[in-house]
Amino acid sequence: MSKLPFDDEHAPLYSMSQVASMLNVQQAYLRRLDQHDVVTPSRSEGGQRRYSRRDIMTVQHVTRMADEGMTLIAIRRILELEHEVARLREQLAAAYARLEQREHDS
Repeated sequence: MSKLPFDDEHAPLYSMSQVASMLNVQQAYLRRLDQHDVVTPSRSEGGQRRYSRRDIMTVQHVTRMADEGMTLIAIRRILELEHEVARLREQLAAAYARLEQREHDS
């Protein structure tokens, strides 16, 4: 059975008005996040912003940080660092797995 689009957390399924309503934020706020490259949703063929579930979770995370007084520039940097840490953790886990495999093969 094939996966449906809503099974994919990265599928751009939600319009800006739907996300604004879900998260109780202004559409202007979502546009500002996009303009500052904090949360960059996909675009439909007509150029309208389309958000995935992953984008919506990121907007929630960003909103919490903004509510704590952080600037969008600081938030963007935090998101970049969080992505880098996640990537490094994946690399470290893969290195440990290779090391364990070598020890097992010896």
